[in-house]
Amino acid sequence: MKISVELTLTPLQDNYEPAIIHFIKKLRASGLTVLENPLSTQVYGDYDEVMRLLTTEIKEAFELIERGLLYMKIVKSDRHDYEPHF
Repeated sequence: MKISVELTLTPLQDNYEPAIIHFIKKLRASGLTVLENPLSTQVYGDYDEVMRLLTTEIKEAFELIERGLLYMKIVKSDRHDYEPHF
């Protein structure tokens, strides 16, 4: 089953950029389709593969920050090629 996941990592501390950059670089290195914009990062692929990656990388991201939030939305379909039709 294919999924699309939108992630927003928000460290609640000063000097937050290194943790976000590290998290995004680890997602990019996964070989999955990863797209970014200024507000979030999207990961696309097979459910088991994406969730296995996220389990590992979210844990590592949380270990690297003192306090933080992670917002995650999951859609049951691969939407990486979505283009507005209006």
